[in-house]
Amino acid sequence: MNSHRETLSVNMDTELPEAELYSVEVWRLLHSPLQICSPEQSLQQVIRRMFESRSSAMVIMDAGQLQGIWTERDASHLSQRPDALDDPIRLHMSTPVKTLPRSATLREAGVVMQRERVRHLVVVDEQQLPIGLFSLSDLIRHQGVEYYLALRDVDSAITRLPLVMAATTPAIDAFRLMYSQLRDAMLVEFTDGAMGIATEHDWVRLLVDGGMQRPIGELIPRQVETVASGTPLLMARNLMESRGFRHVGITTASGQVKAILSYGDILSSIEYTYVNRLQSALDQRNQALRESMEHLRLAQKVIEASLDAIIVTDADGIIRSVNPSFSAVTGYSAEEAIGRSPSLLSSGRHDQAFYDEMWSTLRSKGSWQGEIWNKRKNGQVFPEWITITAITDELGEVKQYAAIFSDISDRKQREEQIKRLAYFDELTGLANRRLFQDRLERAIANAHRHQHRLGVFFLDLDMFKRINDSLGHSVGDQVLKLVAERLQGCLREGDTAARLGGDEFTVLVPEVASDYELEGLASRLLKVLSVPLQVGEHELHISTSIGIACYPDDGDSVELLLKRADTAMYRSKDDGRNSYNLFRRPLEEESHARLNMESELRTALKQGEFRLFFQPRISLDSNEVTGFEALIRWPCPQGMISPGQFLPLAQQLGLMPNITQWVLNEACRQLRAWQKEGRRVVPVAINLSVADLHGSSLVHSIQRALDHYHLAPELLEIEITENSFIPEKSTLALQRLHALRNLGLGIAIDDFGTGYSCLSYLKRLPLDYLKIDASFVRGLPADDNDVQLTTSLINLAHGLGLKVIAEGVERQQQRDFLLAAQCDEVQGFWFSEPLPSEQAVAWLPLRR
Repeated sequence: MNSHRETLSVNMDTELPEAELYSVEVWRLLHSPLQICSPEQSLQQVIRRMFESRSSAMVIMDAGQLQGIWTERDASHLSQRPDALDDPIRLHMSTPVKTLPRSATLREAGVVMQRERVRHLVVVDEQQLPIGLFSLSDLIRHQGVEYYLALRDVDSAITRLPLVMAATTPAIDAFRLMYSQLRDAMLVEFTDGAMGIATEHDWVRLLVDGGMQRPIGELIPRQVETVASGTPLLMARNLMESRGFRHVGITTASGQVKAILSYGDILSSIEYTYVNRLQSALDQRNQALRESMEHLRLAQKVIEASLDAIIVTDADGIIRSVNPSFSAVTGYSAEEAIGRSPSLLSSGRHDQAFYDEMWSTLRSKGSWQGEIWNKRKNGQVFPEWITITAITDELGEVKQYAAIFSDISDRKQREEQIKRLAYFDELTGLANRRLFQDRLERAIANAHRHQHRLGVFFLDLDMFKRINDSLGHSVGDQVLKLVAERLQGCLREGDTAARLGGDEFTVLVPEVASDYELEGLASRLLKVLSVPLQVGEHELHISTSIGIACYPDDGDSVELLLKRADTAMYRSKDDGRNSYNLFRRPLEEESHARLNMESELRTALKQGEFRLFFQPRISLDSNEVTGFEALIRWPCPQGMISPGQFLPLAQQLGLMPNITQWVLNEACRQLRAWQKEGRRVVPVAINLSVADLHGSSLVHSIQRALDHYHLAPELLEIEITENSFIPEKSTLALQRLHALRNLGLGIAIDDFGTGYSCLSYLKRLPLDYLKIDASFVRGLPADDNDVQLTTSLINLAHGLGLKVIAEGVERQQQRDFLLAAQCDEVQGFWFSEPLPSEQAVAWLPLRR
């Protein structure tokens, strides 16, 4: 079983602050690969695997479920029953297995080990699948107790005399005695006075290699690693870790081995210290909880005393608490509000789009602030300034929303008076130059802060002077009023129209996505303003010339943007009026960039700058690779250029047949290279465009490539999309496909369900595979619609004798669902991303 772990970027041999030390997650401390076996494997097999992998424990699993655990300590029981080696492990394993969730902290692990009295815990992920083994050794090693070990010597860790056996004692008898006395090691004395150590690990090796009746002295080295009496425990532990030993001897001043020090002895000697430190950490946690409660009580008092109204809702938007100021502002008591939605305050002045935008901002940014109109209990509508904040837990999941608002009716009244006097044009009611410049300045600051674009329109009525001259200024004023009304009617909420003076108008669009949006608004303005105006008995025809400037493309100040919009407006005048111009056309720059890419694309094709990547296709039944999909990539100094950028351009330029020919030759060349390496090759699929399928040389080119590289046709497959069979060209496409089938190529229809989805084609086309588009797989298995569609497509394909390939498999749950739905093959990042050939070859074993 594979496990993916990050590396904890902290030196665990260094003392950490208590709060940080105990909050470390145990999965970050896992270091050895997890050893797993099935319950039916024999003890002999399990013990051999443990010995060869130098593991102290083996986890037993069946059908993805934890069954038990087997440790070196468990092997001690076999000293009484060595004949049980052929038994299945399930008869001797320890069960149930004690587990820890992946998110468990070092502190939580210590609590579990102390409570359960175990030395091994299996760490599991969210699906209860094991990802590693956490031992008491790991726990103590990372507690930062080096200072304690440095203060104690090795003698303090020894609690009893060692077990000493003569080297001539039969091994089985020696180990039986060792285990009967609950020892994990013993001293072995040779006839010449030399001493050795026999351990549990030697017993495991004996079970693997046999020779239980041989003298114990023949199975172990004639010397032992030792430390002198009085040596600090820290030095002994460091020696054992550096040499990979679990035991060392302790010698007297004369050099005689008097005791055995095990890692277990060290652990036992500091267990008390660990428990005390754990208790200290728990005390710190309790103190933090008490302080947190004090903060909560203080916060509650502040909320109750606040002059601003406060609402707290749950994640579903149901009111859970309000403060006294809420009742004072709205007229609703706490009892009337709690349990209801904040919509009880809705004034009806805002449409659904307003609330959709508010919630969109709240979800994406975590807060929303603005002015909103609400209604009191007595029906009075009032303006308020409100701030809404999402309150999340440690995982980022929203648990509550808090809203703070205040009644701004007085402020609004004062603002309206000021605006009418100083910021609006008296004739038209539009913003005047001063207000427009102020709003433009704030819009520029906002656009700079949020990194978006804004647009400034400068409009001038064509030949307006003749209306004033011939019909008088009163008629001219009426025309200006009507123009202002039409102008306002074309704008969105948030846009600003202004009259700068005379027959000059401006429009501010504070946020735009593209020049196309600005050009669309300009076209609407030209159309609306060209409709004849009825002023008294006069039907007047007017037109306007429009100039457009953009921030930040054309300027970053109010003066510069207005000046450049005015310059663009005069260009429209020069073009014959009743038109619009952008100060600088990004379309020309885009065209220039497109021209550059076209040139680079042709050069890349000519010089062979592309690379071919291969994404494996996996059988769900056997988990073996059944093929590759060849995918083109274009590397450049700045990185890979997306196929989504250059392939549509290649299609427009008529270069797709050339690119397909390159892909065909490169795929065949790579197949041949793998064959020469002695690999067991699988088919490679290449994608054909509409242009390829309708080209006259397609079949001949494929046959020529197969012959040139001496490849069997079965090693090449093609993938086509539904859009290749638009009705007016379907007959020709069918002819090409039948010709390719006659060559022996496999054929798959790709992205099925996203195009025309004409079922009649499935009956007529010579297909082998149907590929389910990744958009249908993405929601599996949670999305019921995707489940129904995917299941139906699989059944439909199987009913027509086709194999089914699901694309875009990125999660284990998707793979499991598709397996259960009897999908044949899959591809996606769960198994592998597209790989260069030097990495893809790893999927192809050598032929035997």
